[in-house]
Amino acid sequence: MFFKKKKAMNDQAFDKKNADMENQDNMTPDQNKNNEALEDALASELNVDDSMAGTQKLEDQLAEEDEMAKLKNEVEEAKDKYLRLVAEFENFRRRNAKERVELIQTAGKDIVQSLLVVLDDTDRASKQMEKSTDIDALKEGVGLVFNKLRGVMQQKGLVKMESIGQDFDPELHEAITEIPAPNETMVGKVIDVIEPGYYLNEKLIRHAKVVVGK
Repeated sequence: MFFKKKKAMNDQAFDKKNADMENQDNMTPDQNKNNEALEDALASELNVDDSMAGTQKLEDQLAEEDEMAKLKNEVEEAKDKYLRLVAEFENFRRRNAKERVELIQTAGKDIVQSLLVVLDDTDRASKQMEKSTDIDALKEGVGLVFNKLRGVMQQKGLVKMESIGQDFDPELHEAITEIPAPNETMVGKVIDVIEPGYYLNEKLIRHAKVVVGK
């Protein structure tokens, strides 16, 4: 609205100037002075308009440069965050892989340490058997070693499966053979165990190999 008004004023001034020039010969000295003053004002106004347009253009250019600089900084910050996340994830992946390898290598460490006392007893029993001729004493010593071994395994959560007299269950048992049942109540049941099954912390870790009555 402001620029339209300016343009109208400029057009009006130009029209007046042309009219005055046509009548210049008839103008008095005072009228000539007024005309010159009007020309000076018009020139000044035109210069102001050009200056305002140049200033606006410069301001727009500076604002655009500021916006570009802001966007560039945001891109650099996002890139830096991305590189940091990639580095952290890579460190986590390597650390996790290392811990997994160490866990696999030492998974049985606790059990092996517990069995060392049993191994020591077997070494002592072996030396005793080389020297002693007392069969009863040797049997007693071997029995003690076996009982210690069973005790250690039970402490670690190992439980022997009770199968004799139980219904044959393919989820728990592996039938080696079938034999005639001694009575009708034993048909389809486990009559003998060739190799016992075991649970570790209530999880089946070995099926029992059994003989089933038919």
